[in-house]
Amino acid sequence: MSFDLQLAGRRALVTAGTKGTGAAVVRSLTEAGVKIVATARSVPDGSPDGVHYIAADITTAEGCATVAKGVLDHLGGVDIIVNVLGGSSAPPGGFAALSDEEWFKELNLNLMSAVRLDRALLPSMIAQGSGVIIHVTSIQRVLPLPDSTTGYAAAKAALSTYSKSLSKEVTPKGVRVVRVSPGWIETEAAVALAERLAADAGTDLEGGKQIIMKALGGIPLGRPARPREVADLITFLVSPRAGSISGTEYTIDGGTVPTA
Repeated sequence: MSFDLQLAGRRALVTAGTKGTGAAVVRSLTEAGVKIVATARSVPDGSPDGVHYIAADITTAEGCATVAKGVLDHLGGVDIIVNVLGGSSAPPGGFAALSDEEWFKELNLNLMSAVRLDRALLPSMIAQGSGVIIHVTSIQRVLPLPDSTTGYAAAKAALSTYSKSLSKEVTPKGVRVVRVSPGWIETEAAVALAERLAADAGTDLEGGKQIIMKALGGIPLGRPARPREVADLITFLVSPRAGSISGTEYTIDGGTVPTA
């Protein structure tokens, strides 16, 4: 039996498409024949065939407007939106360290970028009667780390709830909305964090990874997810092969979350 994902010629927007999970999503979708517009803070040298990059800060309303216009101008419409953008720059120290400014940074990065791009691009999907939106959430929404991820976890929880509500509204109009909730992913940034922790603890990179896994309560699989594993799940979910999947959330965390 052929497992062709039937994605050739589809048009996609992928946010944060130059590093980590976003770059892996770009590669996976490109291999499946998808035409892609990807966002980045700056356009990389040597763009892969079939990928057009737009440099914009999509934590701002202006940046989202620039990207939405660029997507419609370059692709003539969009069939797939994969909102990978996320992260945190909040300081450690628990709730008291989070000023209003820090809270707004977390919300603009992890929630409002998706809200603004959906609002700009969904009308064209509804008009064509088809489309798929993937919101990348996080297991932090159910496993927050109080010292360091309260703002990030709350913003991702808001993204998850928004996504569920959106799915109820637009699935009857032909647009599927699905959430993918990763645990710790071994991106470039994650490796750099493990190296810093290892140096502070006087251990090696593997020891640094163990420190992170212990902070998460352990990963039964024994390792973080690889960006390509998350990307391949997303590629399946945006394909017609997953045509009856909408409104749900897929956890990919090696068993980190202790309950279903």
